[in-house]
Amino acid sequence: MTDREELEIAVKALDSKKATKITALKVGDLTILGNYFVIASASSTTQVKALADEVEYRMQQAGVTPKSIEGAQSRNWIVLDYIDIIVHIFLEQTREFYQLEHLWADGEPVDISEIISEQS
Repeated sequence: MTDREELEIAVKALDSKKATKITALKVGDLTILGNYFVIASASSTTQVKALADEVEYRMQQAGVTPKSIEGAQSRNWIVLDYIDIIVHIFLEQTREFYQLEHLWADGEPVDISEIISEQS
């Protein structure tokens, strides 16, 4: 499975559970951490957990398992590390505080408009 296919699965999973402000950045030229960051917001800690569970479920259905999952206890920021794709799911206030997009501003934005529904 390609990085792009994994990216699409993760974005569709987030979109299906009503994540907001879904963003994808190509960071492979900037770091060895991964090729893409997917960043999404949730309105509650319950939704943060539900989004992480859905991403994990759909990726597992595609035969991809995470190298690690961090933050599941606090549910303010859960990170699912799929080696090439790193999925960051934030509680809205936590995302505003950390401003991950600003930290990785040199990353190349990925057009995901074809992947997500128009309501997002």
